[in-house]
Amino acid sequence: MTNVFALADQFVEGIAGLQPVLATQMGVEGHNDQWGDLSPAGWQATLSFLDGISDRLNDLPGTGDHWEALGRRVLREHLSLEQERILRSDPFSDLNNIASPPQVLRDTFDLMPKETATQWAHIVARLEGLGAAFWGYIASLEEGRRNNRPVAKRQVEACLKQCEWHASDQSFFNDLPLQASDVDVTSALMDRIIAGIDGAKAAYRHLGEYLETDYLSSAAAKDAVGLERYQFEARRYLGADIDLETTYRWGWEEVRQTLEEMRNVGRKIDPTLQIPEVASLLKTDSRCVAVSKETFLETMRERQRHALLQLDSKVFDIPPEIHEVDVQFAPSGGALGAYYNPPSEDFSRKGTVWYVKQERPSYPLFDEITTGYHEGFPGHHLQCGVQLCLGDRLTRAHRLAIWNEGYGEGWALYAERLMGELGFFDRPEYLFGLLASQMMRACRVVIDIGMHLDLAIPLDTLFHPGESWTFETAVALLTDYALLDPAYAQSEVTRYLGFPAQAITYKIGEQRILDLRAEAEQQDWFTLKAFHGRVLGSGPVGLDHLRELVLPAKDC
Repeated sequence: MTNVFALADQFVEGIAGLQPVLATQMGVEGHNDQWGDLSPAGWQATLSFLDGISDRLNDLPGTGDHWEALGRRVLREHLSLEQERILRSDPFSDLNNIASPPQVLRDTFDLMPKETATQWAHIVARLEGLGAAFWGYIASLEEGRRNNRPVAKRQVEACLKQCEWHASDQSFFNDLPLQASDVDVTSALMDRIIAGIDGAKAAYRHLGEYLETDYLSSAAAKDAVGLERYQFEARRYLGADIDLETTYRWGWEEVRQTLEEMRNVGRKIDPTLQIPEVASLLKTDSRCVAVSKETFLETMRERQRHALLQLDSKVFDIPPEIHEVDVQFAPSGGALGAYYNPPSEDFSRKGTVWYVKQERPSYPLFDEITTGYHEGFPGHHLQCGVQLCLGDRLTRAHRLAIWNEGYGEGWALYAERLMGELGFFDRPEYLFGLLASQMMRACRVVIDIGMHLDLAIPLDTLFHPGESWTFETAVALLTDYALLDPAYAQSEVTRYLGFPAQAITYKIGEQRILDLRAEAEQQDWFTLKAFHGRVLGSGPVGLDHLRELVLPAKDC
């Protein structure tokens, strides 16, 4: 008779074979030369596999062990949500500007090792197989059209532009031969790399032509997904049911309070300037910007090193395996912003913070210090790294394949605020940047819920009171209040509309962690390090489940 740890191992190996992109993300070897089947048949095979694992999980006898019970619950909830997502036909409308196959397949090349000829042979196999992968993906999109599950026009147009970029002379793929030249690859393999690049660009060109010629005419005119789908997505991402209209009103209160804090800090920078003028100053003042990409990256790397050195053993217990985090610029062509990729299972691949930015003469730092703490240490890098090191407690599925947005993004935003409490924003402009980050996450709550549920802007706000949301109104909130550049704000709003309920997880997750900390402070066991150990020590879980783990009944 197997146990949940053995079953979880079998789940990881099985899902890695069915979804090789996920295998690369997890760092599970043996699949880096494959894409898997993105067609409806592939999704049916995945559903059958999930059903089988679920049945076997239900047949396992209980043992009474805490970690066994945790592994069961986490795996069961993950399987249930994935099964429901496929049964709802969600993979057949999986097209948005930031987290769908057109982006994920391209990003996968960033995660693939490139140090040996064998590894380059895997890259070549994926270059050569990209066209077939997209054929399967197109078949899934066609299934969605037949089932009346069209994607919104705005998302189609955003992906169409990305496809055009990846098929152009500016494509990331064009840089691969130079990278391969640093490795002792044969001339025959180099010829395959060059031919594979042409094939990969042709695959993106074909996908773009399909989106423009076949799909766009049937795309949905309306961006909003409505209450039923939004409730499902919110529950899936948060691991909790929330009152959406109450949360919408709370989001507006967070906007109001954060705006007042920004005014107060802005006066310390220059008492004669209004908030937008302070932001303009910080984006252009030579004392507040990095003058090159290299200077920007080194500034971010040094912040990571300094924070880790200062906080290890004092505020967190940091496993030695994650004492390094890399910071890089990602290839152009995707949605603007920053993101994090965790280490591989064996830690041969470092955790990496990636920035996607427009080319510019200089790079403002005032709001990037907080982003570095969010994406790197002590945000995602610490949270993801700790869970990878908990092999004696967490199942392999829990460590590698399961992610909860409310927990993960909530922790990363909490980490930003924590660094403010600990004094790491050592200049007023960096504190101003922290508040701008908090403002953006508050704006996400009101934009995301407001637009998808067609809620009016409250009458008691100073921003377009009583009006209905439009794309332009949402962009204006982000540029005027969260101080984003217009291009970034447009990319962000497009993201929210194509990725419903994900954007609210940051602020809601952070607030749940802050509420838990306030309660934990009344307990005899509380220290800041002990609290962080409880939050991080059980891996990613739903927000309701997190409360049970951090404040079990015997503590309350």
